[in-house]
Amino acid sequence: MKIFCAVLLLGALLVGGPVRAQNVSSQPGAPNPLDVIPDKMPFDVPYGPPISLDRAQGLITAAIAEARRHDWKMNVAVVDAGGNLVTFARMDGAQLASGAIAEHKARTAATFRRDTKLFENGVQGGMLYQLSLDGVIASRGGIPLVEDGKLIGAIGASGGAGSQDEVCAKAGAAALNKGAS
Repeated sequence: MKIFCAVLLLGALLVGGPVRAQNVSSQPGAPNPLDVIPDKMPFDVPYGPPISLDRAQGLITAAIAEARRHDWKMNVAVVDAGGNLVTFARMDGAQLASGAIAEHKARTAATFRRDTKLFENGVQGGMLYQLSLDGVIASRGGIPLVEDGKLIGAIGASGGAGSQDEVCAKAGAAALNKGAS
């Protein structure tokens, strides 16, 4: 009898019983937010000269100093405006898998010229198409580096919760404006 009930339940679910996800965009009258046409290009930050190794290392030093203040173990990467790795650091004991993630966050922030948190927010808000964009990571912790209104690179951090990664990346990016070398 138990097997018979399980088969009936499985059959009901496969045929489209009460547990069926609905596609929000297929609901009549629901506006598609992607149909909005902005007056200006969003995130249209011009490219500048690439960040130097010395400056990039200074930003990593600032990000790691922030991580140490909280006893967090981080991986931090800085890329140039084209998303090419300039420098990387892994703190002792930092999660090994997070090294590639830190670089991916930095590369995404540089190539799309925006914080990776915006992709995270978009995906959480139902804009799942963003996951189909080549090179996107929808996780906070990637921050573009803008100097004199021009993109010179990006910094990415990974190793903790996304909010911890973001704090460290922002600390590194803030050092750019303080003249870190």
